[in-house]
Amino acid sequence: MKSLSLYNRTSTLGGIYFLFLVNRMQMHYFILIMPVYLVHSYMVWAIVVMGLLSQLNLMMMSKWFTSSYAAKGYQGFLQLFGKRAVQIFAILGFLIILLKISIVTLGYVEMLHSFIFPSMDKKWLILMILLISLFVASHGMENTLRFVVIAFLCGAWIVVLFIPFFFQADASYRDLYPLIPTEWSGQSWQGLWFIWSAFSGPVYLAFMVPWLSSNKKISKYLVIGNMLSIMEYILLFVASVLFYGSHYLRKIDFPIGYMGSYIQTSGLERIDYILISFHMFNYVFDISILLLCFYGAGRIFMRKMKERSTRIGLLSSWFVILISIILMDQWLWQTVPGQKMLLNLQIWIGACIYLLIPTILFTAVKRKESM
Repeated sequence: MKSLSLYNRTSTLGGIYFLFLVNRMQMHYFILIMPVYLVHSYMVWAIVVMGLLSQLNLMMMSKWFTSSYAAKGYQGFLQLFGKRAVQIFAILGFLIILLKISIVTLGYVEMLHSFIFPSMDKKWLILMILLISLFVASHGMENTLRFVVIAFLCGAWIVVLFIPFFFQADASYRDLYPLIPTEWSGQSWQGLWFIWSAFSGPVYLAFMVPWLSSNKKISKYLVIGNMLSIMEYILLFVASVLFYGSHYLRKIDFPIGYMGSYIQTSGLERIDYILISFHMFNYVFDISILLLCFYGAGRIFMRKMKERSTRIGLLSSWFVILISIILMDQWLWQTVPGQKMLLNLQIWIGACIYLLIPTILFTAVKRKESM
């Protein structure tokens, strides 16, 4: 069984990497369906409020990033919580990560199938995405974290192409009213949870601190990365409201994707194909990082942390994910109620872990330091 140096560290990443990591881990599948969940124009304030609360969470996480316990990785968690608690956390993390990888992959594959490959069996698209992610993850955690630079350069500029939707002749700014809600429904509460869950991606960075810098100045990069995400969400949401109107918006599966097909260029047709393809880099990065976390969680609850990581272990984790996604697609994703159930489950879990993990880590570090 050949060993594989997946979790070795030759250097630490800091500064601008934190900005890229926070931003790209907040810009995944949810950005494509976000307008459908928010619908009403006044939900732009919900993006602002949830984004600012996310800033507070990231400030708490910066306390964890700069702690001596975080730098020790697995041993630091053992010192804070004990072996049994860490194993329980690992089992929960194993299941949560499996669910997130499955929904992120199925969501992106659904979009690829709808826009670019309508005649291809979705199983081949699932296999393609996972094989690329496996290739990236096989280079180890450090190199996979560095891949965020490519993901950022290939995806961050896309939002700029949607600015012309603000100035089209048929854009009615009346669709942005009311900016203050006259009523608050269950859908509005779900929209709040959706936004909070969409901002939750950086919570996984809490388990990657050994490869990240513990410099006390990193908090400003966390803040800037989160602010970029807030601006991207606001810009895309407002553009979609102006383009569709609130009444029609709720009926579109992938509003951002369909808007891409209306972007006019002099030399290129169907620019939405190009945008969706470039967006794949972000998904590959997201799934690769989660695959390594998934394998790491499995090693913890199977008590193999003292052994080196192996190719068989990584491939076994990959096969578990592949089989789970195919079964989930076959049993649940094919139906509208099944899709809604999975998405709502991911929204609630993502929101809860973003509420709990930074608070727990911040409290645990403060308690240990005061003893």
